[in-house]
Amino acid sequence: MTRTLRVFRWSPNEAESTRDYRVEAHRDTTVLDALVEIQRAQDPTLAFRYACRVGMCGSCAVVVNGRERWACRTRLGDLGTGPVRVRPLYHFPLLRDLVVDLAPHAVRLRDAHGAFTPRADAAPYASVAGDSRERAAIDPAIECIGCGMCVSACTLVASNPRFPGPAALNRALTLQLDSRDGAHGARWEVLLGDDALARCHGQGNCTAVCPMGLEPTASVIRLRRLGLSQLLGTTG
Repeated sequence: MTRTLRVFRWSPNEAESTRDYRVEAHRDTTVLDALVEIQRAQDPTLAFRYACRVGMCGSCAVVVNGRERWACRTRLGDLGTGPVRVRPLYHFPLLRDLVVDLAPHAVRLRDAHGAFTPRADAAPYASVAGDSRERAAIDPAIECIGCGMCVSACTLVASNPRFPGPAALNRALTLQLDSRDGAHGARWEVLLGDDALARCHGQGNCTAVCPMGLEPTASVIRLRRLGLSQLLGTTG
């Protein structure tokens, strides 16, 4: 079966455009398979990012037919019969064609104190037992791989550059629940400020597109509850 991919094109020296490519597709042909075939056989200038090709790394995240997806996990046969529209993730600076600069993603994580900071009095090699209540509370939010799809789907990221974004807030939850972390106070200053938890609209777009099945929207709700307890002085 022949399928048409309508691909977003842009480079620093060219205006935005779309270009149609026709590829032969089989039952299990993925969007990534088609992009690789286009680059190899039709247009070697087409730029896109990928690595593992087996749905583990998240490098191939793009927007397909208006929805954030991993190109390597999205089969053309599941996308209807019309042209398949492929564009880069939203809310990230463009580098070329389907490739975006993920550096702002790292900046949001940094500004939300997304790095683990050991407590000064933490025991060497401190661990959280796998069968503990603490670990059970953290587990639902720890599998984020930083693909950026939730950030692309978040409408608030576009309107407020100071908003940490769903991935950073999800990460913050795991750290605020971790008894070994020593940056809870600094992190609460960010989370309880004007541009973090209070700004999330709870639309759930981030949860809808997460390929790992995480629920950043639920993480925000949990952080709000913890934050309220923090403000009322009912938790440490």
